[in-house]
Amino acid sequence: MRVDKWLWHARFFKTRGLATKLVSAGHMRVNGDKIAKASHGITTGDVLTFPQAKQVRVIRIVTLSTRRGPAPEAQELYEDLDPPALKTDNVPQSQASAPKTVGKGRPTKKDRRILDQTRRSMLD
Repeated sequence: MRVDKWLWHARFFKTRGLATKLVSAGHMRVNGDKIAKASHGITTGDVLTFPQAKQVRVIRIVTLSTRRGPAPEAQELYEDLDPPALKTDNVPQSQASAPKTVGKGRPTKKDRRILDQTRRSMLD
């Protein structure tokens, strides 16, 4: 099966054209070897390495598909070999407790009520 077609079937890319562009740009590795053609053949047991959404994905192909089905069916096509992402809590406390409306445009109705209430209490 073609690698670009399998990536599309497994729902890693929204269109087959996007998968083809990634492979053609030379960003795909199959079993550690770089490939540059979207028509490269893959089989079960192959390990694919490619960038997706600011992270590098490492996947082992479990089965090949005949169609692009729903997401639960697509998740059965591969085994994810990525280590679990570590959650980083490097956000300073001052930013974590910042008001919701700062830099977000208009205040919500709740925020507006709180602002009106504080203004009224200042005038009294």
